Amino acid sequence: MRLSILPALTALALTALALTATTLAAQEVNIYSSRHYDTDERLYSDFEDATGITINRIEGNADELMARLQAEGRNSPADIFLTVDTSRLKRAKDLGLLQPIDSAVLEQRIPANLQDADNAWFGFSQRARIFFYNKSDVTDPPMTYLDMADPKYRGMICIRSSENTYNQTLLAAIITNHGADAARAWAQGVVDNMARRPQGGDTDQLRGLVSGECEIAVSNTYYFARALRTNVDGITEGLDNIGWVFPSQNAEGAHMNLSGGGVTVHAPNRENAIKFLEYLASDQAQIYFSAGNDEYPAVDGVPLDDAVKKMGAFKPDTVDLSKVAENLPEAQRIFNAVGWR
Repeated sequence: MRLSILPALTALALTALALTATTLAAQEVNIYSSRHYDTDERLYSDFEDATGITINRIEGNADELMARLQAEGRNSPADIFLTVDTSRLKRAKDLGLLQPIDSAVLEQRIPANLQDADNAWFGFSQRARIFFYNKSDVTDPPMTYLDMADPKYRGMICIRSSENTYNQTLLAAIITNHGADAARAWAQGVVDNMARRPQGGDTDQLRGLVSGECEIAVSNTYYFARALRTNVDGITEGLDNIGWVFPSQNAEGAHMNLSGGGVTVHAPNRENAIKFLEYLASDQAQIYFSAGNDEYPAVDGVPLDDAVKKMGAFKPDTVDLSKVAENLPEAQRIFNAVGWR
């Protein structure tokens, strides 16, 4: 009798172990992230504390993470891809790395213009791409994006290279709002007005302003807000002489750069992945995007951190970023045609 029961008991034990393993696996979510901010640690730990779901993550360059997802295919452990800029989110979608999801929470919380048309990605924080200028040298800074191309600013502008995703999406937005001809004229005018060959990141453009290499710089707001909050070498010492303009306030509004993410196409923990994205849309997480990294929340009405608030109220461009993303290939063609390196 014992011998006949033993196989049954063994089978039951193995089934129990399999169910336990499945349960344990369901209590994790695996994130590939190209967001490189130490302050994001709070987002992860708060989610784990609230849900009991363990976050495992790999951080790296966005292009490298996308290549990894492609190479891993169906065997990828990744549940979520987080990155910065609409261009990268579009690329991930176009490569078939993201899946559409249904979430009433995300649909209701995230503004429609910050969502992919097919719900493959959602934006969770924003940065305005605006002008900064030397108040001693510039009395009439450009007030719209198209104004940057005015010859009166010849030799005055510091801006990043055309390889920078922030600039690619800005040009794609100009195409969407003003048409390809106007966008090409803008790009050519900016090239003609550059004070130096494009180099470095947004912080370097602001440093160029302080050092006197240029009189006007283009940067995302959170780089400057950080200098308002804490010391940033090469910027903080020159803060009193820096003015800023939120462009196109009587037109489309200031261009908003996006940080967002989506669920990977082969996510093994899909439901937990959706829960994490929904958490990023919560007031708690949205407040922390502003307090932790000087960004603007994606959700309307969420309070701003003091440093971000100091930059003042403005009208953002509410153009549909899915439509902007469609113009990214044309933006790259224009950059190449005008010699923007």
